[in-house]
Amino acid sequence: QVQLVESGGGLVQPGGSLRLSCAASGSIFSINTMGWYRQAPGKERELVAFITLSGSTNYADSVKGRFTISKDTGKNTLYLQMNSLKPEDTAIYYCNKYMPVRAYAYEYWGQGTQVTVSS
Repeated sequence: QVQLVESGGGLVQPGGSLRLSCAASGSIFSINTMGWYRQAPGKERELVAFITLSGSTNYADSVKGRFTISKDTGKNTLYLQMNSLKPEDTAIYYCNKYMPVRAYAYEYWGQGTQVTVSS
């Protein structure tokens, strides 16, 4: 029903930048607010940023001013521009529809893309 393919992760020095992409298929992109999530070692999955159908955005306090979420609706693609990266940004990053925390365990998730910020 839906396919989520994240890409663009890698190894980067503190202060560096990465641009993540999420290619989505199915109806998810057209009818949902979309978000980027991450799961760091030893931590629960958390919402990083989301973008609404109208293009409004919101960010977790931990990434505000450093990350920018955007989308290309025609290409069914979601992006996350990450600047001024910190070691604590190290995580596997996932895209998915915006959802309450209680729903995380019941949703389909793609493979994610690994972001490693070395110190």
